[in-house]
Amino acid sequence: MTRAASRPTPPRTPDGPPHAGAPLDDDRDTTGAPRARASESATSPPPEPSRADTGWGLPLAVIVVGMFMSVLNTTSVNVALASMANDLGASTDDIEWVVTAYNLGLGVVVPLSAWLGERLGLKRLYLLALVGFVAASALCGLAGNLTMMIVFRVLQAIPGGMIPVTCMTVLYRIVPPGKIGTAMGMYGLGMVVAPAIGPTLGGYLVEYVDWRLIFYVNVPVGLFGAVAALVVLPRLAATSTRRLDLIGFLCIAGGLFAVLLAVSEGADWGWTGYRVLILLTAGALLLALFVVVELEVDQPLLNVRVFRSWRFTNSLVLIALQSVGLFAVSFYVPIFLQQNQQLTAFHTGLVLLPQAAVMIVLMPIAGRVYDRFGARWVGVLGMGLAGVGILLLCRINPDLPRSSLIAALMLRAVGPGLAMMPITTSGISALPKQLAGAGSAYNQLVQRASAALGLAVLTSLSTAQQAQLTNDREALLTPTNPAAAGLVHGGFADAYGMYIQLHDDVLSHAYSDVFLVGGIASLAGMLLAFFLPARTRR
Repeated sequence: MTRAASRPTPPRTPDGPPHAGAPLDDDRDTTGAPRARASESATSPPPEPSRADTGWGLPLAVIVVGMFMSVLNTTSVNVALASMANDLGASTDDIEWVVTAYNLGLGVVVPLSAWLGERLGLKRLYLLALVGFVAASALCGLAGNLTMMIVFRVLQAIPGGMIPVTCMTVLYRIVPPGKIGTAMGMYGLGMVVAPAIGPTLGGYLVEYVDWRLIFYVNVPVGLFGAVAALVVLPRLAATSTRRLDLIGFLCIAGGLFAVLLAVSEGADWGWTGYRVLILLTAGALLLALFVVVELEVDQPLLNVRVFRSWRFTNSLVLIALQSVGLFAVSFYVPIFLQQNQQLTAFHTGLVLLPQAAVMIVLMPIAGRVYDRFGARWVGVLGMGLAGVGILLLCRINPDLPRSSLIAALMLRAVGPGLAMMPITTSGISALPKQLAGAGSAYNQLVQRASAALGLAVLTSLSTAQQAQLTNDREALLTPTNPAAAGLVHGGFADAYGMYIQLHDDVLSHAYSDVFLVGGIASLAGMLLAFFLPARTRR
């Protein structure tokens, strides 16, 4: 291997920018902004023409359909796990592998997406990913047992992981720089709104139709999206013929697989068990080796020098904090509503629906505000409101009025509705255009990994709190305690009622602590948001 510093910067090609693994441009400062040059070479290629007049709205709408479908399917499946377990004859623990297998598949394929986009062309890769997702979804709907379902979910994760990275890279290729904020606001409808309405749609299909329709519905939507992309998307040809950095791919894929498997199974295997510790150690070593390899090879899979840009790195940290809060609420509130307030899956989805409406309204507005004023104050306000909304959920209990819960969820939704897309746009815009693919891949990796790691930590906190609180409350039920003495005369009915009350009380306190951590994490992000740019660079 040769040192990266000695290799020349790859030239632009007529079909697009240099490959996404290219080094950061030496003529850019640490924020990614271009430095002034004393002179320009007469042989320098002309800049890409502006796309402002070529019409990017319809192509953007087409890629939003694909993005929305892939994210919606992920969140819809979660509410179908119980019905799926009954039909497939699986235990509660085993059926969780339907989700775990998909997450593991994403961790492996996302780093490969940028390279495939360069070799195959973005339009071709997007079409292949959509068709592959449709085919795998149909197979998931046909699965007759748990083993088949897990295998088909892994197959579904391969195109499912490529779609978000490809969509974001396409966006940066077809949208003029001055309209990136507005475009990202529209794009964010698929990224953030889909998790909010997924439980509603999934709950309705599970309760009134069949859980298999969650997968079958992807077939017509995906085929329509593929035909529309074939007709509408401009030609985005291959931009590189570089070979795959196989060692780098094996390092990052193996590292992410090990870490995601460890955090997914840590609660069941034990966080101090040898399997989890070995996986975490192996994952950390492989990811460290990935960094070393990418700094040395001539053609890295994903250029780690993008982290020299503070704006980009800061945006990833803020996205991680947002993702932890977003997925914590999306995961724990439905469980609470169904276990403590005995709502059905569909009615649980209806409670979560108003927050989706908030994000639908705010996303396009946030994009236009970013184009005009930059990301700083939108980010600060968004992180702050998200934190306050999550902290309001600390009051959660079986008697909490539904209106108060919905109000807290809507306030929490204002945060990602305002801040998620400006933060993402600010970070990727700080990179040279040829590194948009690598930036998109890192963006997706951080979102997936932070959500998985955050949920694992919060679940461990919740489980430990429930165990401690249960032991403390049960210790109070002594024969000399009036409440316990009443059980002797009340019989089984009173004993069962007290057990339910104890369970609900313990769950409420444990979830309150989870939301406290999530709220503090979002509020801490306000400090980092002050380092976002106050206005976009034109």
